[in-house]
Amino acid sequence: MATLTLEERTQLQDAVIRLLADRCAEADVRRIMETAAGYDRALWAQLGEMGVIGLIVDEAYGGAGAGPLDLEAVMEAAGAALLCSPLLGSGVLAAELLQQLDDADARTRLLPGIAAGTTIAAAALTGDAGSWAEEGVAVTASGDKLSGVASYVIHGQNADVLLVLARAGDDLAVFEVDPKATGVTISALPTFDHTLRLARIVLDGAPGRRLAGAAWPAVRGSLDLALVGLAGEQAGGSRRVLDFTVDYARNRYQFGRAIGSFQAVKHMAADLLVETESAISAARHAAAKLADGSADAEAAISLAAFACADAFAKTTADAVQMHGGIAFTWAHPAHLYLRRARADAQLFGTSDVHRERFLQALGA
Repeated sequence: MATLTLEERTQLQDAVIRLLADRCAEADVRRIMETAAGYDRALWAQLGEMGVIGLIVDEAYGGAGAGPLDLEAVMEAAGAALLCSPLLGSGVLAAELLQQLDDADARTRLLPGIAAGTTIAAAALTGDAGSWAEEGVAVTASGDKLSGVASYVIHGQNADVLLVLARAGDDLAVFEVDPKATGVTISALPTFDHTLRLARIVLDGAPGRRLAGAAWPAVRGSLDLALVGLAGEQAGGSRRVLDFTVDYARNRYQFGRAIGSFQAVKHMAADLLVETESAISAARHAAAKLADGSADAEAAISLAAFACADAFAKTTADAVQMHGGIAFTWAHPAHLYLRRARADAQLFGTSDVHRERFLQALGA
């Protein structure tokens, strides 16, 4: 996997920012999140043409062959714009799972479509407990028939192909499943963040094709990359919230003065700046460690996972306070970012889970 030069990465990020400014403004987000699919198919096609969806997919399968640093930069732009799309679920988690597995046939069949955005893949990796750990797998395989439940599947209701982690005897294995097959029932889960689509999948003797390769190491590798992408999204969202909150404090007057001149507001703004810059640093550091294959990459990723989640949650909550009553309403964008922050903080495990993993990685 190659990494773009700093100049190329900056150009790509700028191009994504321009596209999302044009096609993913607040009004667009509000419109898209109320649709059944939860994403704009025209915008999704444009992201595919730009190479964003296939960013981390190997060039041999039609992708850009870029690395974690490039993904993190793009996800900062996506988070700032509250992009509603299957990018994290299909273009990152599912695509990387296929690349981590040792199944050349599956990669050849599935990755080109995923990279182009014509195929949406969903990775079904955990059960209703949502532990994202080996013990949380709630699907079992009997030969090529799968039964059980997979939950919190990103854009599972929009998927053209499912990659299901199941217990196969004493081992774990990943199975390719057709979402339209007999024995597959997919239902949408309610989400606090209306820009996010999650699904619960019930399998009752559903047919599956077992993919070659060691399943859990592949799952762990794909989750690590997804966590880097999610950290980038959270850092980008934090930066955007900081920017429009500071702008509000400069231009909102009370008692003849800008509220940004009040000491209490200054202190809150300073705290938001520290949280935001810390999140950006943690996300980029994790991406760099993963790109280098460093021995301490796991610790860096876990650190970014809880630091960025906590920073995004605090930034959005404080931004609501600094905006006053208007930000408590559904009409204000701060409310949208608050919901994204709260949902992201639970997506692949809570901050406490990632803190524990961080300590384990340090050998504590």
